[in-house]
Formats: sequence, structure tokens, C-alpha cells
Amino acid sequence: MHALIQLTVANVRSFVRDRPTVFWTLAFPLIFVVLFGSIFSGGGAGERTIGWVDGDASSQSAQLRGAFARESNVELVDATEVDALARMRAGDLDAVIVVPAGYGAQVAATAGPRTAPASLVVYTDASQSAASGATFQIVGSVLGRVNLEIAGRGPAVVPEPRTIQTRDLNFISYIVPSILGMALMQLGVFSAVPLVADREKQILKRLNATPLRRWQLVGSNVLMRLLIAIAQAVIIIGVGSALFGVELAGNFALLGALVVLGALSFIALGYVIASFATTEESANGMTSVVQFPLMFLSGTFFPIDGMPDFLQTIARVLPLTYLSDALRQVMVDGTPFAPLWVCFAVLAGFLVVCFGIAARFFRWQ
Repeated sequence: MHALIQLTVANVRSFVRDRPTVFWTLAFPLIFVVLFGSIFSGGGAGERTIGWVDGDASSQSAQLRGAFARESNVELVDATEVDALARMRAGDLDAVIVVPAGYGAQVAATAGPRTAPASLVVYTDASQSAASGATFQIVGSVLGRVNLEIAGRGPAVVPEPRTIQTRDLNFISYIVPSILGMALMQLGVFSAVPLVADREKQILKRLNATPLRRWQLVGSNVLMRLLIAIAQAVIIIGVGSALFGVELAGNFALLGALVVLGALSFIALGYVIASFATTEESANGMTSVVQFPLMFLSGTFFPIDGMPDFLQTIARVLPLTYLSDALRQVMVDGTPFAPLWVCFAVLAGFLVVCFGIAARFFRWQ
């Protein structure tokens, strides 16, 4: 055990001295977080999909629906209140507008003295400040025109804001767990390059001739990368929380287990690449071939549901899909692409398969 610790310390020192490697391992993912956070944290209006619940079924409520339907950036989805709120919680709707029973009569009565205006219930997600602001901007614009058209004194219709917690994520809450998953993937995959370089320089051959056991040599390298993975997680989560207000909703013990499992899975993949790469140049090429499909086809930057069907099929077989999905579920309670236990099972199975291949084909010289 003493030898394992000493080797791990030596590997950490070697890693810290290699400034380009430190940059690509720690600073590069951080740049992604800051860049995407700065661009997208403000949100935008865009097209809003709003659930429409007509509890009054009057001519006035029909006219109101027509006013909202004429907005170019609004898509109305008719539903019952229970169904609309359930779909909003699932992330399928951006907001829900409920026209309460008696709306038409209340609007008609606004011409009388001291009559309270009719209320229009508007459900939004308080955690989605930009999206909520865009929704109320639309509501305010429509109601402003409606109030001008209705005879009488004062506003005839006013919004009644209500909030519910949804599982729809704003972009920065989506991207921070994804960037962490990408960082863990790169940390593991690029472990192949120094392994192949050490083999080319006969360093592995000389170490293999020492009294040190092979499990100590491999274990020290893996332990060093696990420590880096933990550092990556702390830095990325810390920056996301401090600068962009990403709120962690999950269990830290479960998150730690997921970071370790994800890192081990991709370190095993790095050893598989090192098993078949003959030179450092070929190792670099193989890691690039592996990392780019993982990075761009696994929902790292954009949700998989928005991809074409054939790309979604590819995404379903990529391990990074399940790591990023699990991180989003645990960190920010994101809508799952797959059940959490499936994500853990896929990563564990991938680890076992890659470990078996590496154990069979890895060469020390």
C-alpha cells in the first residue's frame, strides 16, 4: 500500500508539472461552463408553448384565446388543468394559462361601478426566471390590448401569477452536468496517450522489471486520475453554482459515486485505446476519433430529444449519454432520458467490458 501511495504522489506531481495537460484537463471544461453560461444564462423569449385551460367556455374566453393565438411566438395547447400542469411539470409546456369559471360574467360586469377585474391564472416556474419573464411579457401585451377593447373603467382582466416546480431545465442548468460528464470522459480517454508514450520510451518495461506489482502501477495511475476527477467536479460545480446560480438538488454521496463510476468507466476505455495504439501519434488519433462522437452525439450540448431519429439511435449506445443523463438527474433533478438505475447499470457494464478487453490485450512493451 505504501508503494501505491508513493506512485500516486509521483504521478500527481508529474501531472501538475505538465502545464498543457493541466490546462486541457481542468481549465478547458471550465472555459466551456463560463462561455455557455455567459451566452445562455440570460435566456430569451423564443417560441412559447403554453397550455390553455378554458374553465368558462364563454364567448369572452374564446375571444381571449384568439388574442393569444394571434401572437406569432405562442403555441397554445388545449388541455384540462390537471393534464396541463402535469405536462408542464414534465417539461412539455413552458407555462399554463387557466381561464376560471365565471370569467365571461366577470368581464361583462366590469362596466359597473367598483367591480373587481376578472382574473386570469398564469402558472410559471419560479426557478426559470428568464422563461417566466418572457411568458408574462406576452401575457401583459395581450391583456393590454384586450383591456383597451373592453368597455368600462380600469383594467377588465388582470393576471394572477402562480408558480409550480417543473423538471424542465434552463440551458445553464442543463450544460453544467453535461460539461462535467464531458470532462470525466476526456480525463479517461486521454489517459491512453501518456500510457502509450511511456511504453514507446520503454518506461513501462523498466517499471515492470522492478519489484513493484502490476496492480500497484495501474492502481496508482487510476487513483491519480480519480483525484483529478474529484477536483474537476468541485471546480465545475462550484463555478456553475457561484457564477450562474445552478442549484444542486441531489444527494452528494450519490453524485460522488457517479463521478467515480463515470471516471473509472472512461479510464478503462483509455486503457483499451492504449492496448491497441502502437505509437503516441496513433493514440492521439484514436482518442480524437473516440471523443468527438461521444461529445457531440450524447446530448452534451443539446437535448437528445431534439436530434433526428437516427442520431437518437446512436446516442442510446454511447456511454457518455448515460453519464451525462445521470449527472443531470442527480445534480439538478433533470427530466431523465433513462431511469437512474439504468444509467448506473450501463456505466458499470461498460466498465466491466472495457476492463476485460484491456486486461486481455494491454501490452507493457
